[in-house]
Amino acid sequence: MAVESKKSKTGDTPLMKQYNAIKAKHPDALLLFRVGDFYETFGQDAVRAASVLGIVLTKRHNGSAGEMELAGFPHHSLNTYLPKLVRAGIRVAVCDQLEDPKMTKTIVKRGVTELVTPGVVYNEDVLDQKKNNYLAAVHFDKKQSGVAFLDVSTGEFVLGQGSVEDIDRFAQQFRPSEIVYQKQKRSQYTDCFSDRFYSFALDDWAFGEEFARESLNKHFGTKSLKGFGVEDQPAGIIAAGAVLEYLSITQNRKLGHISSVS
Repeated sequence: MAVESKKSKTGDTPLMKQYNAIKAKHPDALLLFRVGDFYETFGQDAVRAASVLGIVLTKRHNGSAGEMELAGFPHHSLNTYLPKLVRAGIRVAVCDQLEDPKMTKTIVKRGVTELVTPGVVYNEDVLDQKKNNYLAAVHFDKKQSGVAFLDVSTGEFVLGQGSVEDIDRFAQQFRPSEIVYQKQKRSQYTDCFSDRFYSFALDDWAFGEEFARESLNKHFGTKSLKGFGVEDQPAGIIAAGAVLEYLSITQNRKLGHISSVS
């Protein structure tokens, strides 16, 4: 830890420089930063973690930045604390040490190994075994709006389209844990769902029909979607494509069991 804690001329430690660089890549997530035998949180993440988890909030000197809030827990308690954060509607980026600290004389390499959101969960301690945990995407359009629901734990993947009222009805039926939508359509999303669901806004380019068809065909290893019986639902296809894009953003690679869409 000597290298990690040694201050630079600016007063910032290499550890905090590394933390800030990783946090900048995941500004919307609470970052659990592995340091030795602990997962640490800093700043507003620490304030939030301490409040949700009931752990001690302290402060540490952070060089030129002054004091910074700090809260952490033992790494072996991750499966105890992670479910509490996700159930509170928090995106969590788990940052681990990617090499043995004993094998390096410089700062330990670290990286986000898992990005857990309310709708993208595999951890059995987080999931309610009695019900599905759906991730949804909605695509608002003047003619027909589209929606898709995916349970990443079971692979169930369905899509549909209709009026905004239909989309709302579908959401009430499936009760998704998280909905992703197009940034440009924020007002339409708010008008339809208000704050009833945890949500995340994706960039506009993720909601294109050509992009969606290409993503779905690539994932399923097909040349068209005719075999799934969804070819006549372009708005739903766009929503389904946005679901796959969101999974790639969360660095989710366990997708082989998602073998069809209906």
